Amino acid sequence: MLNKQYEDFLDNNKVKHLRMKIARSRKAISPILATLLLIVIAVAAIVVTYAWIMTYMSNAGQQAGVKLYKANVNFYTQGGTKKIDVDIGNSGTSGTNITKIYCGTSEANRPEQTPSQTLPLVLNAGAIATVTINYNWTSGATFYFKVVSLAGQTMEWPEQAPTS
Repeated sequence: MLNKQYEDFLDNNKVKHLRMKIARSRKAISPILATLLLIVIAVAAIVVTYAWIMTYMSNAGQQAGVKLYKANVNFYTQGGTKKIDVDIGNSGTSGTNITKIYCGTSEANRPEQTPSQTLPLVLNAGAIATVTINYNWTSGATFYFKVVSLAGQTMEWPEQAPTS
C-alpha cells in the first residue's frame, strides 16, 4: 500500500512537472508565433507595395514615352485656299506616329481631316512635325482640334483664328 501511495505521489509529481514544463513552453511559443506573424505581415506588405509601385511605374513610364504638345497653329490663305498648319511636338522619350487629326467649330462637331501630308506622320522623340489641312476657317472664330497618335494618346485644344 505504501508503495502504491509512493507511486501515486511520484506520478502526481511527474504530472505536475510535465504540466509546469508545458506551461513554460507555452509561454515560449507565444513570442515565437508573434515574431513569425509579424514577419509574415511585413513580407505581405512589402509584396503589395512592390506590386503597386511596379504598376504605377510601368504606367508612368508608358505615359512619359510619348508626350504630345501643341507647338503652334497657323491660319493662312495660299492661292485662294484657306489652310491651317498645326505643329505638333513630342517631348517624350519615345517616337510615335500621328494617325488622325480632327478640326471643327465645336467639340461635338469636329470631323476627321485629311492633311496634305500622308498619315501616319512620323513624330520622333523631341521633334516637331507640321500637319497642314485645307479648312475653310473664319476670322475670329474658335476651332477645336484633336490629334491622335498610333499608341492612342490624344491631345485636344481650342484655337482662335486671327481676326484679320
